[in-house]
Amino acid sequence: MTSGHLDALEVRAPEERQAQQLEALRRLLRQVQTQSDYGREVLAGRDGAALQSVGDLARWPVLRKADIAERQSLRRPLGGLVLDGGRPAKIFQSPGPIYEPEGRAPDPWRLARALVAAGVTAEDCVHNSFSYHLTPAGSMLESAALSLGCTVLPAGVGQTDLQLQATRDVGCTAYVGTPSFLRILLERAGSAPLTLRKALVSGEAFPASLRDWVRTHGIEAYQCYATADCGLIAYETSAREGLVIDEGVLVEIVRPGSGDPVPVGDVGEVVVTRLDTHYPLIRYATGDLSALMPGQSPCGRTNQRLRGWLGRADQSAKVRGLFVHAAHVQQVRERVPEITGRMRWVVEGELANDRFCVMVETEAPAGFLGDRVAEAVREVTKLRAEVQFVPSLPNDGRVIEDRRAPQ
Repeated sequence: MTSGHLDALEVRAPEERQAQQLEALRRLLRQVQTQSDYGREVLAGRDGAALQSVGDLARWPVLRKADIAERQSLRRPLGGLVLDGGRPAKIFQSPGPIYEPEGRAPDPWRLARALVAAGVTAEDCVHNSFSYHLTPAGSMLESAALSLGCTVLPAGVGQTDLQLQATRDVGCTAYVGTPSFLRILLERAGSAPLTLRKALVSGEAFPASLRDWVRTHGIEAYQCYATADCGLIAYETSAREGLVIDEGVLVEIVRPGSGDPVPVGDVGEVVVTRLDTHYPLIRYATGDLSALMPGQSPCGRTNQRLRGWLGRADQSAKVRGLFVHAAHVQQVRERVPEITGRMRWVVEGELANDRFCVMVETEAPAGFLGDRVAEAVREVTKLRAEVQFVPSLPNDGRVIEDRRAPQ
């Protein structure tokens, strides 16, 4: 561990990172294509060695949660997504059900990097209030803390009073769990002080107001963005300016419903490639919205940053009895390549009287572009839509907006 960092990877020159990650990506793609059923069946015929940059990965297919669920239903338990002969240490279950393997490395989910950024060291006793049952969060944080040399209190969920007693009795100095449960613990503790001084929270929004309230109780809390499929994706640092992307993943921001990257600063869906052989997901679409931030973090870490969790990308609405999805929006784009700006499908009106409007961001639309867009929408969705051209649309990643009152 270097001063304030888990390792020197966090401060390497960007061009060095890009070269090393490209080499790792080429090697991983070769392994996936030759040593996994998914690679042999879905990625066959593609030349990973020909990639000239990490950005070239954008031409490869996106893997979605529904794809994993389907593969796993046909080929238990892991759908041919692990390498041949791979034997996970543990297998977890998420809603779907989706099964996620845990590797045998000391920190297979790479959460130690986020703990170090939150100030956790080997001297800490960590109160782990994430669930240990079926879902991987508890194991994620425990393995990370143990890899740093910490002592762990495996508290899990529920039994607040017993957790309070335990954290007092053993003198826990760091907390990992959801921010809402940290608040519950502090409120239940009342005037009797706890020894907690550090926290890494995840799984929920962590607004600045709650961070400041936690600080009044003597705890400096940071957040991280992790999923049951990908492990750590990005983490907060002392700079408090966005979330620095983990060194063990590649992150793309793509237009919802597609695999096409959007410019830095634009909101889109988070797509992650895990650069490890434990569970080598290639271009996994998380369903979460975020945006890349320009520049580097003032904390000295040189990797790219995310703005944080900005909502869900798997958008849909029911219009006149038919569902429209984000993938439909992308299909219309492909049929009308003149659409280069943002596009938003808006549903308004009262029950049984839907108004369906397709808004296209453009300065000067061509004469018959509106007719072409309307025709493409009808071909893709079987629905008639009004087309409006507007000079700008919000940069929030939303491509389908349902403005009807909830029923």
